[in-house]
Amino acid sequence: MMSSRTLRRRFPRPRDLAPLLTFKKFDTNARRRRLAKAFTIADLRTIAKRRTPQGAFDYADGAADQELSLARARQAFLDIEFHPAILRDVSQVDTSVRILGAPSSLPFGIAPTGFTRMMHAEGEQAGASAAGAAGIPFSLSTVGTTTPEQVAIANPRGRNWFQLYMQKDRDRSMTLVSRAADVGFDTLLVTVDVPVAGARLRDNRNGFTIPPTLTPATVLNAIPRTEWWWNFLTTEPLRFASLTDWDGTIAELLDTLFDPTVTFDDLAWIRDEWPGKVVVKGIQTLDDAKRVVDVGVDGIVLSNHGGRQLDRAPIPFHLLPVVKRELGQRTEIIVDTGIMSGADIVAALAMGADFTLVGRAYLYGLMAGGREGVDRAIDILTGEIVRTMKLLGVASISELNTQHVTQLRRLVPRGDV
Repeated sequence: MMSSRTLRRRFPRPRDLAPLLTFKKFDTNARRRRLAKAFTIADLRTIAKRRTPQGAFDYADGAADQELSLARARQAFLDIEFHPAILRDVSQVDTSVRILGAPSSLPFGIAPTGFTRMMHAEGEQAGASAAGAAGIPFSLSTVGTTTPEQVAIANPRGRNWFQLYMQKDRDRSMTLVSRAADVGFDTLLVTVDVPVAGARLRDNRNGFTIPPTLTPATVLNAIPRTEWWWNFLTTEPLRFASLTDWDGTIAELLDTLFDPTVTFDDLAWIRDEWPGKVVVKGIQTLDDAKRVVDVGVDGIVLSNHGGRQLDRAPIPFHLLPVVKRELGQRTEIIVDTGIMSGADIVAALAMGADFTLVGRAYLYGLMAGGREGVDRAIDILTGEIVRTMKLLGVASISELNTQHVTQLRRLVPRGDV
């Protein structure tokens, strides 16, 4: 070992240091700088919370009652163990899938979200255009703040899906459906887990209404978030692009819209009325999955509405294996709720899902940076999917199977005592 006494020293020369010190070029675009610091969806959430008024952020971020359903759904994806295979050629990875009769460049699409322009002024148009650029489906909600026609303009060559809440006014519902079909929407997502609105306690405590109700507290909360309120004040007034104006709370609106009398007969009628693919969203039991497949729909979405309806609802990711085993040859299976990373998406595909939908992950990106923020969210998920696949030793989505992942047990039903 060379002692410090024999170590030869000299004064550093600038030409020797130059290759070791590379200063990052300053980006004058503040939004780009901000988004470049986000490496995960959780990072985007942190930025979104800092830049969005509390009422709007909590509407996107929150869930029903004690928010146990959401927490459990996210925990379910954390409670997995991957089983990588080694010495496979993964120099090239194919992330594309075919879902509901057409291709998607990635195994996920953007889920329907309501009141989206409340999160950011660019709203659904940012989501639709980003989805089109990425080659993935975009879903418009019945209670969206952009019309089907505007979405079709924002995503003219991509796949647009329309999410239907069957309303008490059936003619109004079918008018919306017809408008979506007329501008090329290819899939109808019939959401069936909303006979009444869930108890969105964050919204109640924030006094969250459409349009926003201004109080001293909401004004003080919005003042530091200058981009949000400047966009809010200088763009078209917030309203439901597919519905009439409303001036009450969100829960009151949803309870007014939702029809608790909808049955399987109504689902069969909707199936016959829609010219494209019909998917039922909100399946939470195997029996109900079997019944809607028997009606003749093209696909199902295992979902508990992002934990926003019945708290302590079943965990969609846990329901997936049994539904795949019983119905995987008869229908296409999509999963949502709790997805916060590309690894979550890979796990769902390995357990038998044909496709996934992301809601909050997209909204965090939107709130963090508009269209560029949605692009960043898609890029983050894509990178995580590709990296996870390579580390698992699979070169295409079709190679994923149950040998690649194990669902670890945390919540187990108690037997008779």
